[in-house]
Amino acid sequence: MQRLWITGYRNYELNTYSDKDPKIKIIKLVLKKHMINLLENGQLDWIITGANLGVEQWASEVAIELREKFPVRVSIIIPYEEFASRWNENNQEKFLALKSQVDFFASTSKEPYHSPVQLRNYQNFMLMHTDGALMIYDTENPGKPKFDYNLIRDYQKTTDYPLELIDFYDLQDEAEEYQANQEDKFDE
Repeated sequence: MQRLWITGYRNYELNTYSDKDPKIKIIKLVLKKHMINLLENGQLDWIITGANLGVEQWASEVAIELREKFPVRVSIIIPYEEFASRWNENNQEKFLALKSQVDFFASTSKEPYHSPVQLRNYQNFMLMHTDGALMIYDTENPGKPKFDYNLIRDYQKTTDYPLELIDFYDLQDEAEEYQANQEDKFDE
């Protein structure tokens, strides 16, 4: 796998409304571990994601950080122009900052949002231009990512396309491991 599509829940679906929310630290840690594993095994050249608030932006932030140590490139693809225009000023600034730091940025439609077809075209573009996907998604708790998940599962019926899911149990395990490591540091 050379090009990895990373997607998952939006921030509001995870009840994370502040950049300081401890859940974000755990999610980024999990993403980082998965990315590093692929990078160290020479299986990853591009990390490709969208720009949705939540997992996609956090994945971009982690990938940008990893470029300091690994030869990985980062791409953000959006489904239509003016993607972040309805967001508050702070979120728009974060979007623009990420956009300026990635190696490649594009929109699959050159027009502002006008039809769900733009979203389907975006999903199909992501499938056709990646070799596999990593999702923070729990099938027991569907949300917006269910559309990507269902599309990938359908695509897998005819194409070899690896999908790795990180569910809430995985996140809980990581949080417990992180907490135990923090307590160990205090014991020293």
